[in-house]
Amino acid sequence: MFLEHRDLFAKLALGQAPEVLFITCADSRISPSLLTQTKPGELFIIRNAGNIVPPHGAANGGEGATVEYAVAVLGVKDIIVCGHSDCGAMKAVLKPETLDELPTVRAWLNHAETTRRIVREKFAHLEGVERVNAAIEANVLVQLEHLRTLPAVAVRLAKGDLRLHAWVYSIESGDIRAYDSALGRFESLRDEADEPVRASVAGATA
Repeated sequence: MFLEHRDLFAKLALGQAPEVLFITCADSRISPSLLTQTKPGELFIIRNAGNIVPPHGAANGGEGATVEYAVAVLGVKDIIVCGHSDCGAMKAVLKPETLDELPTVRAWLNHAETTRRIVREKFAHLEGVERVNAAIEANVLVQLEHLRTLPAVAVRLAKGDLRLHAWVYSIESGDIRAYDSALGRFESLRDEADEPVRASVAGATA
């Protein structure tokens, strides 16, 4: 791969200038570059269990610092929070008793407590996969709200030169759905020919 992209890496050796911060899950089935069809240097990436962004003032696990650097130093123009189907972290959020032997994981997933409560109150009628899917979607939106609390993000949003996007990626189909705030729901980013769209963040902004 290096030999094939020698010129690209020679350019990247001089510095980086990504336009997108991509926040997604640590799940091994997720490949940000594959699902967005991007090359090295195009995405600044944060990965952790549950694609979580602790809100401003929470214990610093590195996410806040990474977001701040991407926004204030690299000047990214878009931030995408991307959840995915069959998310183990969201299953655990819905059943916290399964984490009794994983105290560190349990403490981390407390940053998704709002997600758990939203699902409990708004989607109590759902069960099984549908309930998990509701949690996956709700969590992406919750983490966007956490992003808005970070000072560096708030400043750029106030200036109007930063966009936030909520995505959910389907492992089984390859489809990406983006939240459309005008419609109040997630909509597919596939084009009319049903071909995957190159992730140039052309989808809806949350």
